[in-house]
Amino acid sequence: TATKITLPMEQMFDMEAESDEQKEITQRPKGDNKIQYLLTCIGFAVGLGNVWRFPYLCQTYGGGAFLIPYVIALVFEGLPLLHMELAIGQRLRMGSVGVWSSISPYQGGVGVASMLVSFLVGLFYNMILAWILWYFFHSFQSPLPWRDCPINISVNYFWYRETLNMTPNIETSGSLQWWLVLCLASAWCIVYICFIRGIETVGKAIYATATFPYLVLTIFLITALTLPGASDGLIYLFTLNWETLKNPKVWLDAATQIFFSLSLAFGGLIAFSSYNPQKNNCERDALIVGCVNSFTSIYASIPIFVILGFKANENNNNCQNWNILTLTNAFNIGVGNITLENYGEWLNYLNKTDPSEVESLNLKACNLQTFLEEVASGTGLAFILFTEAVIEMPASQVWAVLFFVMLFCLSLSSMFGNLEGVLTPLLDLHIVPPWIPKEAFTGLICLISFAVALIFTLGSGNYWLEIFNSYVGSVPLLIIAFFEIIAVAYVYGINRFNDDIEWMTGRRPNIYWQATWRFISPFMLLVVFVAYVVIEAEKQPTYNAWNPDYVHYPLADVLHYPEWVFAICVLLSILPVVAIPLVAFYKFMSSRALEYAGCLCCLPACSAFLALSYNGALEHPDVIKPFKLLQFEFQLSGKTSIPM
Repeated sequence: TATKITLPMEQMFDMEAESDEQKEITQRPKGDNKIQYLLTCIGFAVGLGNVWRFPYLCQTYGGGAFLIPYVIALVFEGLPLLHMELAIGQRLRMGSVGVWSSISPYQGGVGVASMLVSFLVGLFYNMILAWILWYFFHSFQSPLPWRDCPINISVNYFWYRETLNMTPNIETSGSLQWWLVLCLASAWCIVYICFIRGIETVGKAIYATATFPYLVLTIFLITALTLPGASDGLIYLFTLNWETLKNPKVWLDAATQIFFSLSLAFGGLIAFSSYNPQKNNCERDALIVGCVNSFTSIYASIPIFVILGFKANENNNNCQNWNILTLTNAFNIGVGNITLENYGEWLNYLNKTDPSEVESLNLKACNLQTFLEEVASGTGLAFILFTEAVIEMPASQVWAVLFFVMLFCLSLSSMFGNLEGVLTPLLDLHIVPPWIPKEAFTGLICLISFAVALIFTLGSGNYWLEIFNSYVGSVPLLIIAFFEIIAVAYVYGINRFNDDIEWMTGRRPNIYWQATWRFISPFMLLVVFVAYVVIEAEKQPTYNAWNPDYVHYPLADVLHYPEWVFAICVLLSILPVVAIPLVAFYKFMSSRALEYAGCLCCLPACSAFLALSYNGALEHPDVIKPFKLLQFEFQLSGKTSIPM
């Protein structure tokens, strides 16, 4: 007769959990090759922020001087956090929620916070993709529709009136703009089609979306260098203004820029690295992705500042030509005697001979440096500055199409990461019933996102997008990253983490990684967070309104946020990170309940009931209840259920 071997229940559970973990590793989808994975991470990290926010900060803080704190932030904050996220995702092979729950049940809220940030950022990021589609469709017209508009600021008019149809303030909501609704629906359909099969489909699309922007930037650079005034833009970019380094806000913006530029704390990088084989050199991956990202920021700034120099020269020449015409008419000087070359000499001469008459003419102040400093930031850099430069180029339709295809690729590759940061944790937690196909669940997430993002298609939509961009992508990411690095270094254990990296890469992390993970990076994150809160608390938040009735129109009307809008701003900053203490509190209360249930199971009668119930012979509610709780705990942490 066969002998029945009975194992202790704890050993059965351990064997089952180990088997399930191996099954998860075997069945987890993966990319086709290493190049595809690196392109996916680079595409996620390199986005629109490299094209508009980095050049804007360089211009704001004196060009080349900004590069010094930027590089320091990259070395001591960006690269260590990037390496940590890639390594921990690759080792544990889970999404953000599963990773941090595995390290400690009390850290599960960190993954939930990352997931919420990815969801909220994806909402407004895809709205930018919708704007890009709108401009792309219009780029085939001849002439370009933003060349000739009812007023002299044609590019601004097409952006603010024809595209956004903006209301004069955020309190006036306006109606849904049907053309933007259609573009937004198209954008989400494109994202869904590219993402329908998860990492397998994303890998195929990333070859184009991650590499094409570099081709377009190179073409733009070569062409822009031939424009008049290009050298002025380059000189302005690389001029060092050492006085700006005394401003603490320069260091704050440099730290936050490298942080946001690398897409840290979104959960997307953890999700992508979880599809890697565990024997992979994640340290090399982090260095490649981080350095390529920073190189892209600088490389993208060169054509932008070249175009800025061209536009500044053109605006300065137009300003001087207006003054020349005014002086010619006022002093009856022969046409053509005053030129751009001798304008300064004539102005000095007339100021000496008849200063009162010159003063009465109210001539414009024409200064090239001033025009160089008047660069648009944020969305305006892409949809105003570049489009204004494109209409001055030969074959402008071709340049417009290339430019907006480039922006489309940058946005789409970043959206892959945002959506992956939402879907992977939900799928790893087994929240989705197995009978729902992954394609259907992905479509449901896209549909919900589209419905919520309709707020950005209102007449006040651009104001709300700026709020999401400013408040969702700032404080929450700093807090999440701080808890991430504390969890790895002091909860998971830095020595254990070093052992994992040595097992995966074949060598132990050097002193640079040790010092940054243990001390430097947490300290920098804490300082940046405190400095950000202090600086923001000292000022009342304002926003730029496009109001045709403003006395200084077409300049922006700077308004203060209403109290109810400011309350929403605070809510957006708090909403994602509030999951961190809530989940920790829930885990604490659940553990207390499990301890109480464990005490009950120590009774002899309970043990008898337990043995019978485990073999399916008895279903006693007083015995089954604690194991139901334990089963629920396992499901929350991504484990399979405990057999009853």
